[in-house]
Amino acid sequence: MKLSLIVVLLTVASAALYAQQAMPRVTSVEPDNGKTGDVLTISGEHLGKGEVMELYLTDGKKDTKVEVTDQAPTAIKFKIPKIAAGRFAVMVLTGGKEPKYIEEPVKVTVQEP
Repeated sequence: MKLSLIVVLLTVASAALYAQQAMPRVTSVEPDNGKTGDVLTISGEHLGKGEVMELYLTDGKKDTKVEVTDQAPTAIKFKIPKIAAGRFAVMVLTGGKEPKYIEEPVKVTVQEP
C-alpha cells in the first residue's frame, strides 16, 4: 500500500517538472557592438520560436523592440533598430501560458552612425 502511494506521488511530481517550460537563457552576443541596421547574433539555450516571442534592447527605462531576422533553439539573429547610441541589455519576452519579460545579463553597445 505504501509503495503504490509513493509511486503515485513520484509520477505526479515528475509530470509537474516535465510540464514546466524551460526559461530562455542568453549567454553571449556577437559582435557585442554595432550601428543601426547591423545584424547581431545572440547565443544561448531555449531561444526557439515557441520559447522567445519577442526580443528587445533596454536601458532600464525604455525598451525597444528589435527585428528578428532568424531564430533557432540556440541562436537569434536581429537587426539593431534606430536607437540612440549607448549600452543596452538584451531582454526577451517568453512564450507559454504566462509570458514574462526577462532582462538577460548580456549587453550590446550601439554606436553612433
